[in-house]
Amino acid sequence: MFNHSYFAFIGSGTMAEAMIRGILDQKLVPPERIIASGPRVERGQQLAASYGVRWTTDNKQAAESSNIVVLSVKPQVLPRVLAELHGRIKPDALVLSIVAGARLSAIGGGLAHPAVARSMPNTPAQIRSGMTVWTVSPETGAEQREQTRAILSALGEELYVEEENYLDMATALSGTGPAYVFLFMEALIEAGVHLGFSRRIAQKLVVQTTLGSAQFASESHMHPAELRNMVTSPGGTSAEALYQLEKGGLRTVLSRAVWAAYQKTRILGGAKDE
Repeated sequence: MFNHSYFAFIGSGTMAEAMIRGILDQKLVPPERIIASGPRVERGQQLAASYGVRWTTDNKQAAESSNIVVLSVKPQVLPRVLAELHGRIKPDALVLSIVAGARLSAIGGGLAHPAVARSMPNTPAQIRSGMTVWTVSPETGAEQREQTRAILSALGEELYVEEENYLDMATALSGTGPAYVFLFMEALIEAGVHLGFSRRIAQKLVVQTTLGSAQFASESHMHPAELRNMVTSPGGTSAEALYQLEKGGLRTVLSRAVWAAYQKTRILGGAKDE
């Protein structure tokens, strides 16, 4: 599948590094077949030292020499990058975007290249525990789809969807989701410190509790409401705590947060706010 493939990462930030690490860990291609492009020389040198990949500050050079081009820049930078690479992608190349909000039509039109896969990974991809939702343009061939699946599988779990609008939803739910979880963990740690724990102990308790709860939810295949009921005895401590969370509007605040992230994703993609 990747016997003659050369990867170019246009944008060499944290998520690009996570993808490079996953690709190399899975031995999809050797490091010399990966080139990372970005404006900072020191960043390119760091990636070369850590992973043995090639690097450049010339996006056009990277794209023209590769048949799998990963767009991993910030949304605000994408229009300039698309204009820079317009007409410079190999005709049989796969373009894989991880740019939040950027639609298939905008990427394909901006590059003058119709075979585009769009994906939304999240930060746990850095330890191969990510959740990535993805879709492709109609012009993307069967082999390119399998290449996309293999690349994203190197980051953790992947889910293909037929409708592109699901990518905007996934950006708000799973793409931004780790931020919600980290904030919740931070708040629990602060509550533990308020009770009298040292910050070190509070953090250990919260991190392991979060990790164990997530793993239990995954392996039990039970709905979270069922799991919550398992640990909520009538008149007990959990019941009292949950009453306060519900009284404070936790569900409503979370729903509003996800909706706000969804609206922002659509704005980044050029849609008008609703």
